[in-house]
Formats: sequence, C-alpha cells, structure tokens
Amino acid sequence: MYMRERIGVTTAHTSKATMAFKIKNAPSLLFLFTFFYNIACSPFNPEPMAATTGGHWVQLQRSIGISAMHMQVMRDNKVVIFDRTDFGPSNISLPFSRCRFNPRDMALKLDCTAHSVLYDLSLNTLRPLTILTDAWCSSGALSLDGTLFQTGGFNDGHNKLRTFSPCPQHPETCDWLELPWNLTSSRWYASNQILPDGRIIVLGGRNSFTYEFVDPNSIFTAPENPNSFFFLRFLKVTRDSNPGEENNLYPFLHLLPDGNLFVFANRRSILLDYKRNIVLREFPVIPGIEKRNYPSTGSSVLLPVHLSGLDDPTRLPHAEIMICGGAFPGAFNLANINKIFIEASRTCGRIRVTDPEPKWIMETMPFPRVMPDMVLLPTGDVVIINGAANGTAGWENAANPVRYPVLYKPGLHEPLSRFEILAPAKTARMYHSSAVLVPDGRILVGGSNPHRGYDFQSYPYPTELSLDAYYPDYLGPEFETLRPSIIAVEAANNTASYGGNFSVTFSLRRSLAGISVALVAPSFTTHSFSMNQRVVVLHVAALQEVAASEFKVTARGPPSPTVAPPGYYMVFVVHAGVPSVAVWVQVK
Repeated sequence: MYMRERIGVTTAHTSKATMAFKIKNAPSLLFLFTFFYNIACSPFNPEPMAATTGGHWVQLQRSIGISAMHMQVMRDNKVVIFDRTDFGPSNISLPFSRCRFNPRDMALKLDCTAHSVLYDLSLNTLRPLTILTDAWCSSGALSLDGTLFQTGGFNDGHNKLRTFSPCPQHPETCDWLELPWNLTSSRWYASNQILPDGRIIVLGGRNSFTYEFVDPNSIFTAPENPNSFFFLRFLKVTRDSNPGEENNLYPFLHLLPDGNLFVFANRRSILLDYKRNIVLREFPVIPGIEKRNYPSTGSSVLLPVHLSGLDDPTRLPHAEIMICGGAFPGAFNLANINKIFIEASRTCGRIRVTDPEPKWIMETMPFPRVMPDMVLLPTGDVVIINGAANGTAGWENAANPVRYPVLYKPGLHEPLSRFEILAPAKTARMYHSSAVLVPDGRILVGGSNPHRGYDFQSYPYPTELSLDAYYPDYLGPEFETLRPSIIAVEAANNTASYGGNFSVTFSLRRSLAGISVALVAPSFTTHSFSMNQRVVVLHVAALQEVAASEFKVTARGPPSPTVAPPGYYMVFVVHAGVPSVAVWVQVK
C-alpha cells in the first residue's frame, strides 16, 4: 500500500532502509529542493475541505472492453473511444470472428479483439470497431462534415492518418478507415487544432519539432508536396534535456480570435502565425517552477469567448487561457526510477492573451493535481476532474488519486470563491483517463491504465475499463423548472452562418430569469488535453414569448471562422445557469 510522509512525498516502499537508499540515490539537489518545498506545503488531504453535494455520479458500463484513453463526441450523439493495439487482447471481441493481423505488432500478431468502440449515449450501448494500426498517444480533430480525422500514434501507426465518419443511416456498418497517404512526420504525443479554413494543423510529437497540415478536402489525392512540414524551434528549446523529462509533449494549442495560434509547452508560450511560420510574440513565462506538459501533465482551456453584448461584430472578443496542474522539476525521474512521488502542482494560471501586455494571474486549487482534465460547461464554468495528487504521468508514476472534481467559476471577482469542491468519484482516474462533455450536459469519464498492458490485478490502481457519467448540479431535480427544453431551431440548412441570425424556440415551466445561447465544440480528449474544446457565448439579438411557456431567442452567429472554426457544434440554451439538452448545428 502506498504511504504518505509528512513532507508531502509518497513512496511505494515502507522500509526505512529502502527509503534511505532511495534518497541517497536520487539527485541530491533536486531531492533537497523537493524535501524543503514539501515541508512548506500542507500535505494533500483526501477529504474535502468543506461539505458539498456538488452533483452526483452514475456508472454507465462496468466494462466497455477497452480503456478509454481517447474519446471524441460525434454529431450523431455517439462517442468514439479507443486505446492502443499493442496492449495484448482486450476484453471485447471483434464482430463476425474478424481478426487483425499485423506482423509489426509488439504484443499480438493476430488479434481478434477490438481496441476501439462506438458508444451510443442515448441507448447506453456500444459496438466494437476495427482499428488496424497502433493509435497509442495520438491526436484528432473533426472536419466540417463531422468526420473524425485521427493522426499518428506509435510503432506502425506513428505517421498514419485515419478517419471515422458518422453513418446514422447504416449504424452497424461504419468503421475506421486508414487513408492511403501518411503524415510527413512521426506524430506521437502531438496536438491538433481545427483552423478557420477547415484544415487541421498537427503540431509537435516526440522528437518532432515541426507542424504540418491535413486538408480534409483532398485526402484521397496525392499531396502536392509529400514532405511538406514546417520547423518550429520553440518545440525544440522547450524540451527538457534530462532523460524522460521532456515536459513539452502534447503542447497546448488554441486558436485565438485573431486567427493566430497560442502554443504552450513546458512553461513557455508563444503567438504563432502558422501561415507565415512566424512567432509574433513570446508571452511571459508562467510563474512558478512547475512543468505543465507531458509527462508533468497539466491541462489547458481557452476560457469561454463572449460575444454577448458585443454590438460591433467587427471588434474581436477577448481571449483568455487557463492552465492548471502539473509537476515539479525532476518529478518524472523520481517517480519512474526511485518510486518517490512528490506532490503535484496546486496552481492555475490565467492570461488574457489579447491584452497589450498580457500577465499571468495565479490561483491555488483546493488540491494538488497532475493529469487533470479540464471540461468547459455550457454555463461558462470549468470542471477540473481526474488525476492524482502525487507523481507524474507515465507507467505507475503517480499515487493518491484525486477523486474530488472541482468547479471553477471564472466570472467571479473573489478568487477564493471561484473554486468549489464537488461530489467525489468512486473510481480512480489516473494515467490514460479522459473526460468529455456530452449534449445532455453530463461529463463522460473513463479510462485509467497506469500499466504497460491490461492489468486487472494490480493494487491499488488496476486497469480500468468502466465508463462513468458525472452529473453537474444543474442536472439535479431541484432545477427542473429552470431547465429550458429546445423545441426547434430555425436556421437555413440547420446552419449557424457567420454573422447571420438564427432562432431557437424553447419551452420553460416558469418565467424568464436570464437567457444565453452557447455554442460548444465537441473535443478530442486524451492525456488531459481536450483538443478543439471551445465555448462561444453568442450575442442575443432578440427574445420574445411566442406562446404560453414558449419563447424564441434570436442569436447572431459567430462573426468569423477565427472566432469559431467551421464544423458541428452543440447549441445550448442556458436559463438562470441551467442548460438545456443541446441540439447540433453546423457553423460555416
């Protein structure tokens, strides 16, 4: 059993002689720093600091057959989930006695089990899918028509390009498709972002200090320049030189309203003009010494973009980035080599990157956290969920799962009141776990595989195949009368066009008390980073009562594809802080 020391260090070894040996062989200066740092910090307390209801949890599936390492919500209310092909046999078979033969597979040359499933949100059922090459630690994004473009992976999948398209007319036939053209570089631990022109940028990866583009409109034709990629020095200089401690993988990537990219790796961040391959500015280094990217895994979001009250549609909205959690220098090697798990970071940093002189504002979370997931809600709040209090990402490199999610309310003025502790999960969600917002307002949570293969006997953190749903407070029965119910969307071709108006008719069982309309982009989530996650709060042009308990709200679409990239979004009507069930519209 893992035991905690008073200095905030967790070790897997209870013997004093063993502990002394570990300390003696750890890097001396680093360990002394860690020792005195953790004396100064209060040790992690797994109990909540204040009593709270904070929503509730429901287990949806005891086993989906695989570990939910990667998740993507699709426009047909299904979720694509997958892990990796070189784990060995999963706990769900491929249909029709189908098998996958791959002579390069490091676990099984012939594998008749699935490593991807399609989960149906409305029916709570799943169907096994066939993924042919290894997609371990890969990335993804959705195209304009809602097709998932999945990039990279490991081993035989390091430069592969795969797609999965919704097929509501033939729901039992759609499956993964491997494309005939490969990526130009190995993309293992890379990040993706949908761009205003509909292309997808694929940036970074282990030993890949470059970026390249995937054009969904030309995937079946040979690329004009098959070696088209662009060197980005920033990715090289942010990599730590200590073995294993890269701390710049899965760089945080956000499209800003001016069309440029915010790129964060390790502790540094830049504004990138990807069209000209020019770094326009370097932002201040985030305060503190904590590292924020894999394996010192923190998380990052672009806070909701507010267009409400923005009367001039040509004026760009503000953009603010928030980064939470991470690990201290040397934490990976201490955990990986010495099995000493130092306390994770307790801090979050916010920076409004559209300010003339942006500055980080630091805040302290209720708990230390490494490997958190940050999920944007349609209300504009953020849920920080999953992760551990000690150690880093990697195989068996963390201890003390943090079971309590935290609600962060960015709009409150008093920093201490922005964090609210929520109802605890029963299941530890550590390395290789994920979380996504789904259209009914729940958060789907799965995964946790802190071992090299499927290991269901390991104590205290076995491979986890279950799938849970976290229900935020706003889904409680006490808010039922406040919840709007969407009746119809009036939009040409179900499209929220740029700069154009569309209307949503909804019912409400009580008088109005404040209405907003939010577009929420479905994210591709893995390794604590939700790629393409985005909330855009629209400008409300009109609101009228059209019948008893029925109302129509007219909202103005996003002003440009730099504010909201093209594709399918969930549209929520939010009344008095309580969201409706979403409907899907296409933004273009």
